Amino acid sequence: MKARRATADDAAAIASIYAPYVQASVVSFETEAPDEAEMRRRIEAGGDLYPWLVACDDDGSVTGYAYACAFRARPAYRFTVETSVYVADGAHRRGIGTLLYRALLPVLEAQGFAQAIAAITLPNEASVRLHERLGFRQIGTYERVGFKFREWRSVGLWQRELALLSTRPEEPKPVAMVWKG
Repeated sequence: MKARRATADDAAAIASIYAPYVQASVVSFETEAPDEAEMRRRIEAGGDLYPWLVACDDDGSVTGYAYACAFRARPAYRFTVETSVYVADGAHRRGIGTLLYRALLPVLEAQGFAQAIAAITLPNEASVRLHERLGFRQIGTYERVGFKFREWRSVGLWQRELALLSTRPEEPKPVAMVWKG
C-alpha cells in the first residue's frame, strides 16, 4: 500500500469512500453526500497549496484519503491548516489512516505551515487514538454544536505543531516544491 497525491481523476473513489460517513454516521456533519463533481471541485480548490492524498492498494484501488484545507478564511490564519482523513468502509484497522497522515504531515511541515487542527465528532475513540498517536493533543471541545440524526453532537479539537513558531514566518510553499512521493 502506498500514498500518492490525489488528482481530479480520484474524485469518484473519494466520493464513494466519503458517502457512508455522511449518510450513515455522525463523523461528518454534512447531510448530503457530495457527488463526484463536487469532490473534483474540492480537490481542485486545494490547488497546489492544500494537499489531497490517497492511499492505494497494490492493484491501484483507492482505500482512503486525507487532505488539508484552510483553517479559517482570514489572512492571519494562513499558517494553520485543518486536516481530515477517511478510510474506505471495510478497510479499517489496516494502517491506512496512519499511512496517509505519515505522508501528509511531513508535506505540511515542508510547506511551512505552523499548526494542524483536526476536528473530531465525539465520541470517536479510533480517530482520537490515531491523532494522538501522530502527535496531536486535545485542546478543547465545542459542546453540542452539531445536530444530526436527531441528536446533538460535540466536536473535539486536536492540534499538532508542524514547525517552530517565528515572528517572521515565510509564506507556505506550494506542494509541488516539497512533494517527494
